[in-house]
Amino acid sequence: MKKGAQCPAAEEAQLLESIRTSFVERMPFNRVLGLDVVALHHERAECRFAMRPELVGNYVRNILHGGVISAVLDVTGGLVAFLGVQQKLKGSPVDEVLERLARIGTIDLRVDYLRPGRGEWFLARGFPLRTGNRVAVARMELINDRNDLIAVGAAAYTVS
Repeated sequence: MKKGAQCPAAEEAQLLESIRTSFVERMPFNRVLGLDVVALHHERAECRFAMRPELVGNYVRNILHGGVISAVLDVTGGLVAFLGVQQKLKGSPVDEVLERLARIGTIDLRVDYLRPGRGEWFLARGFPLRTGNRVAVARMELINDRNDLIAVGAAAYTVS
């Protein structure tokens, strides 16, 4: 290894931290949702957020708005799609990999709402189904603090 060069594990850790920072701090809507990326792995991503009055859709029942659920699942699926791209570009400069983040867009999103969105906090998990050269497909799920499955989703994303 060249003097001053980082080992591959250190480069990957730096890249994953840059991805986390981009999703949490640089994307205004993710800040509105209060999302925090709590896990980034090549086979899974997890985003957590707390229940807040601004996210309530039914004030009588005090449950999450369906749009919040859909948006969180979409963000989590997009994160998984990006992780798939990152794996395909392994060894490329960090700036080049992060530039691809700006090109990711949702093509299709399906959400199945299974239970009312009740809880103190929620965790969205995303799993890659396929990452191609142009399209990535992901499966997502949202659970609450009691481990109740609130919603599931599947989405396709442009990644080229």
